[in-house]
Amino acid sequence: MSDVRDEDDDASLFREAIGQVRRMDDAPTPPRKPRPRPIARMAQADERAAASEFRQALEAMPIGAGDVLSHRVEALPVTLFNRLKRGQFSVQDELDLHGATAGQAETALRLFLREAQRSGTACVRIVHGKGLGSDAEIPVLKNVVDRVLRHRSDVLAFHSAVPAQGGTGAVVVLLAATR
Repeated sequence: MSDVRDEDDDASLFREAIGQVRRMDDAPTPPRKPRPRPIARMAQADERAAASEFRQALEAMPIGAGDVLSHRVEALPVTLFNRLKRGQFSVQDELDLHGATAGQAETALRLFLREAQRSGTACVRIVHGKGLGSDAEIPVLKNVVDRVLRHRSDVLAFHSAVPAQGGTGAVVVLLAATR
């Protein structure tokens, strides 16, 4: 029996020694790892579909090395388009795509056109080459340029350059004024 009292005495002595006790706050939860960025699956699917469509279009009816690139939106008067065809517009900026891959050329072309649009440039020349040194049987860059230009709303018209400005290895583009 004396053992029980000794234990009670020890406990009471301990409580007296340490004094008033208060409950500690719970430890904060450790920070979580940041969630991974979401994957733009639809954008990736769109890019794959566009690349596939482009390959199919190239195989279906590719533009040849000597073919003339030419396009005009209906809003542009024919007289202005005819001046473009005759090389009567002053080229304000130029992009040379020689040596680029199809992907590099498309990216560079989109950036170039965006910057030209922002700076208020009205007429640009894009040198794509004739594709005679290409491993493919068709001029890849020329086909990329044609496809990109036809699908841009800021492009009013384009036509292969006159012989003195690059002929069928370059295209002169009229851009819409910024709004």
